[in-house]
Amino acid sequence: MNDHPARSTANRSGLAARLLLAFVLVVAVAGVTAWLVAGVAGPALFHRHLVGTGVADPAAVTHAEEAFRSASAIALSIALAAGLATSLGVAALLARRVGGSLHAVSSAAALLASGRFDARVPQPRLGVEFDALADSFNAMAGRLAESEELRRRLLGDVAHELRTPVATLGAYLDGLEDGVVDLEPQTIAVLRAQGARLTRLADDLAAVTRAEAPTTSLALAPTAPCDLLTAAAAAANDRATAAGVELHVECGADLPTVAVDRERMGQVLGNLLDNALRHTPAGGSVTLRGEPHAGGVTLSVTDTGSGIPAEHLPRVFERFYRVDTARSRTDGGSGIGLAIVKALVDAHGGRVTALSDGPGHGTRIEVHLP
Repeated sequence: MNDHPARSTANRSGLAARLLLAFVLVVAVAGVTAWLVAGVAGPALFHRHLVGTGVADPAAVTHAEEAFRSASAIALSIALAAGLATSLGVAALLARRVGGSLHAVSSAAALLASGRFDARVPQPRLGVEFDALADSFNAMAGRLAESEELRRRLLGDVAHELRTPVATLGAYLDGLEDGVVDLEPQTIAVLRAQGARLTRLADDLAAVTRAEAPTTSLALAPTAPCDLLTAAAAAANDRATAAGVELHVECGADLPTVAVDRERMGQVLGNLLDNALRHTPAGGSVTLRGEPHAGGVTLSVTDTGSGIPAEHLPRVFERFYRVDTARSRTDGGSGIGLAIVKALVDAHGGRVTALSDGPGHGTRIEVHLP
C-alpha cells in the first residue's frame, strides 16, 4: 500500500523524462538533417552560382566558398542552439504540466479508493481532452458520493424499519416463553402482522433496487394512455370500495400513444393509487386523469386526502421518507412506493412531480411521459 505514492511519482517522472527525450530526439534529428543538407548541398549550389556569375579567379572563388561555409556553420550553429534551448524549455514546461495533471488524477483516484468521495480534479487547461477527462472524473466522483450517501442512508433506514417489528416479535416471543402472554388469536394476529410487515419491507426493497438498477430493461410498446388508467383503476376498484373512496377515470380519447412498458407503468399507477387510497378518508375520492402536454402526455392521480405540506414536497420520492411518520408506520406504508415510482418513470425518460395546496387539501401526483 505504501508503494503507491512512490510508484505514482516514478511514473510521473518517467513520463516527463520520456517527453523531454522525445523533444530532444526531434530537435537532434532536425539538426543533423539541417547540418547535412547545409554541408552537402549548400557549398555545391554556392559554387555553381558563383561560377555562373563569371568569376574566374580561383583564389577569389576559394575565398568566397570558405566565407560561405564559415558563415553558414556559425548561423546554423546559433539557430540549432536556439532551437534546442527553446524546445527543451517548451518540453520541460509541457512535461511538468502534463505530469502534474496526471498526478492530480492519480491522487484523486487514490483518495476515492480510500473512501474520500469528496476528491475532485482541478481543470488542467491543457486542451479539450484533458478537460474532458477531469470533468468525467469529477462527475464519476460525484455519482459515487451520492451512491455512498444513499447507501448509508438506506442502511440506517432499513435498520430503523426493522427495529420495531423485530422488537415486537422478540417481546411477544419472550412473553410466550415466560408464560406472561398466551397464544391467543389476538397474539397470533399481532405476530402475523409484524411478519407481514417484514415481508412487505423485503419485497419493497427488492422492487426499488430492481427499478433503480442501471440495467433495468423495459419492453416498450406504443400504448394508449386511457388503457393504462382504466386498467389501473380496475385493479384498485375493490380496495377503493372497501375504503369507501370513489374512484374516477378522466381521459380524452384523442390522447397520443406513449411508448411504455405496460407492466412497469401499471406498477407506477398501482403504487400511486395505493398511496392515494391510504391517505384518503372514507367519503373522499381519487381521480386518474390523462392530459396532453408539450411533447407528450401527463398521467395524474389526484386525491382529496390529507395533503402534503409544501416543505415536504421535494422529498416525497426519497426512500423511506414519510410526511407523517407516526401515522405511516401504522397504516401499512413502507415509504418506498414513491421511490419506485420515480425510478421507473426516470427509466422511461419521463419525470414525476408532487403537487399539494397543503394539509387537508389533497395531493396530485403527475407523471409526464414523452
